[in-house]
Amino acid sequence: MGGNHSHKLPVFDENEEVNFDHFQILRAIGKGSFGKVCIVQKRDTKKMYAMKYMNKQKCIERDEVRNVFRELQIMQGLEHPFLVNLWYSFQDEEDMFMVVDLLLGGDLRYHLQQNVHFTEGAVKLYICELALALEHLQRHHIIHRDIKPDNILLDEHGHVHITDFNIATVVKGAEKASSMAGTKPYMAPEVFQVYMDGGPGYSYPVDWWSLGVTAYELLRGWRPYEIHSATPIGEILHLFKVERVHFSSTWGKGMVALLRKLLTKDPECRLSSLGDVQSAPYLADMNWDAVLEKALAPGFVPNKGRLNCDPTFELEEMILESKPLHKKKKRLAKNRSKEGTKESCLLNGHLQQCLETVRKEFIIFNREKLRRQQGQSGQLLDTEDRAGSQPQGKLRDGCNNNILTHACSRGCSS
Repeated sequence: MGGNHSHKLPVFDENEEVNFDHFQILRAIGKGSFGKVCIVQKRDTKKMYAMKYMNKQKCIERDEVRNVFRELQIMQGLEHPFLVNLWYSFQDEEDMFMVVDLLLGGDLRYHLQQNVHFTEGAVKLYICELALALEHLQRHHIIHRDIKPDNILLDEHGHVHITDFNIATVVKGAEKASSMAGTKPYMAPEVFQVYMDGGPGYSYPVDWWSLGVTAYELLRGWRPYEIHSATPIGEILHLFKVERVHFSSTWGKGMVALLRKLLTKDPECRLSSLGDVQSAPYLADMNWDAVLEKALAPGFVPNKGRLNCDPTFELEEMILESKPLHKKKKRLAKNRSKEGTKESCLLNGHLQQCLETVRKEFIIFNREKLRRQQGQSGQLLDTEDRAGSQPQGKLRDGCNNNILTHACSRGCSS
């Protein structure tokens, strides 16, 4: 009684799995590669999060189930100040949900489009923060494969956070990745090379190349190479052979030297670890403990008086979306009452089977509960050396999910 009054927080059973009803939907803020994102508030704690939701049927039809499962598996094993961290994952009949850190500072692509001028000092701190995040991924055997301004979000103070793990992959020991994955203008030469001639594969250095391209773009407003999504791979490899990267004469020698090392075409000679970056003369004065603790003030602080994203997302959700999130409860109740009717029979048998497979294999996650179980109030223990620290299941490049799901999504793709 009275649990819904505004002055009294609703109480949920600690043993109850977190679900859609535990959150209040506030507004839509974006679209990912295969999902939408909205701001939500957890009803009992009043904490704010970003919630990404992906329609199951669409994911099956577009052969994207494995990507969702891969992202979930990877994110469960990670927690870091410069990542967008996963808090909860759950599902209902229609959608799969991922609840993550809410970062209202917008992504770096948005700010580039707003013609923000990033100073050398601002980019220097970004490089340090992102280097710490990439080191954390490396310790967990993860290659992100899509580091770019679009996938780097700012918090309200201006610190960077890497997001979007849906094409990340896990490599163990001396293993190499070999599949073509990423966004062409940010992909390292060895990724294109392995596609063209089946070379030895690639590893963590590809993310450091992407970091170099991103840092260059933030400073200059354009990228070091004229590469677009439609540029043929042969042409890209030729560009790498004949083109020299031009650095602005206004940049400090230290920054130019650091970018040159990040943009070294040979991965063996490229800066590709935290130790490499820390040993760069340009960063010799950097207090790395202060960087990790977010004690250094970023050179650019996003506007707090506005939402740093495209306002059309909200309009699209309200007006164009055929199954808007804010009407989900009524819709699901209506669907349940129609079960067994002609309408539910319209789904073909194979699709039904796929949906059932997704339902069974979906990974439910609750970081809050995990912390309680580990008897901690602060951050999770650094589980680098623990047997259970790696993402669950056996992940491999190009087939990072359960074989059943792979077969199912392949069979349902249109």
